[in-house]
Amino acid sequence: MQGRERAQGRPLRRRAGFARQKFGRNFTPQQRNSTIARAAVIPEEETDEATGRSGTEDYPLSAVPGFAREGFWPITLVLLGFTFFSATMWGGARIGVAFRFWPDLVGIILCGSAILAVYVAGLGYVGYKTVLSTVLSARFAFGDAGSRWSDALLGLTQIGWYAWGTATVTIVLARLLDLDAGCEAPLMVAFGLAFCLTAYVGCRGIAALSWVSVPTMLLLIAASVLVALRDAGNVTGLLPPGTAGALTVAEALTIVVGTFVSGGTQVANWTRFAGSVRTAVGSTLLAFFFGNGLMIAVGAVGAAVYGLSDIVEVLAVQGLLVAGVLMLFLNIWTTQDNTIYNFSVAGCHFCRTERRRLVTFAGAATGTLLALLGMYDWLIPYMVLLGVLIPPLGGVIMADFFVRHRVRYPALKEEVVPRFNRQGLAAYAAGSLAALLVPGIPPRERDRRCVPRLRVPRPAHMNRSNRSRGTRQIGQVSGGSPRAQR
Repeated sequence: MQGRERAQGRPLRRRAGFARQKFGRNFTPQQRNSTIARAAVIPEEETDEATGRSGTEDYPLSAVPGFAREGFWPITLVLLGFTFFSATMWGGARIGVAFRFWPDLVGIILCGSAILAVYVAGLGYVGYKTVLSTVLSARFAFGDAGSRWSDALLGLTQIGWYAWGTATVTIVLARLLDLDAGCEAPLMVAFGLAFCLTAYVGCRGIAALSWVSVPTMLLLIAASVLVALRDAGNVTGLLPPGTAGALTVAEALTIVVGTFVSGGTQVANWTRFAGSVRTAVGSTLLAFFFGNGLMIAVGAVGAAVYGLSDIVEVLAVQGLLVAGVLMLFLNIWTTQDNTIYNFSVAGCHFCRTERRRLVTFAGAATGTLLALLGMYDWLIPYMVLLGVLIPPLGGVIMADFFVRHRVRYPALKEEVVPRFNRQGLAAYAAGSLAALLVPGIPPRERDRRCVPRLRVPRPAHMNRSNRSRGTRQIGQVSGGSPRAQR
């Protein structure tokens, strides 16, 4: 009991004492002020030292010890829940009306999802090998002070998406159930605080929700496809006609990859808990290839049959309103808790604090406030722009790990992290400029429409006799040329 109290009392001092015993000398002043320096002590030997605040807070400023590692399915289900996202389905609807199902659309979905999965798997391997979060790895790539830019960029982007998700679930629910407009503000507050509870618990809390939500969402999607097959009359009716022809292949691939490349850049926040290479790499490949590809395909099929991209709206039109509401909650919650968890990890690193749970609540409150102020739509162009600046972070981190450090970060008793890593910052600046200026890479105004303004039809008023005819008419409008829609 006394040993446990001592471990919970001053974990950082105990780690420093462990390092002195291990290496026979004290930290230098610069190492003493660097949380990475204290975390660089062999993590497998820190079992007794990591039972304090760092362990209960999910190790925001230290390496994950061996006893905290997880197996394949907990990590996979967390990442699948993360990639089951409404905005991805809206992106699928945009490319679904522009290409024939076979071989064009299938090839684009497979190719784009493969590119995304390989990129994220590389970062997932870095997280497993280093047992560090994305922002801690960024300190090696950009320096002790330079990495604060990545903290701010990753954190602010996640706060914006949390505000958008909170507003989305409130507005969609209010219109599906035909609730009074006065109910929206209280619902936003309730959802904004409720969705962060699993993230407050940590990775295990998010995993517990994913064990229930991911299989349930897969069953609901399967049920919706069966009903769509009945409404369409045959399998051919389920396939997008691809009559719009408004996108090039390069633009379509950008949509498939871009819908989740920002979130995938922070995958090390979960793969640092992976117990093996198979778990780290396999879970990321499965989630970002299958999960992201499935959402794209669902959006494309929904647009072809009903003129609606979101599976929630499709379920409501099919007469499965209860299933639609359940899908709405699970779809948003499993993305919201991952989003605010990413913010908490970045926020802890920016403030150099281990109080991740406190940062989680602060971030959720900020996102909820933005939603209440009606800033969710206003933030979309800026979040898309910030999303262009995030993938170069992952590229520099991987280059720094695989090339400069040769797949092994040094113990910081031998190498002190500089305040600014000029090589890493220069490489990031070059990548960001390319993302903004090279033709075909930067987000265009029409690409921002993959994240729609929050306008939802009220399918509850459609009866079953005219549902199929009415939805086909909507589909004809949705499937038209974007020029006509403007």
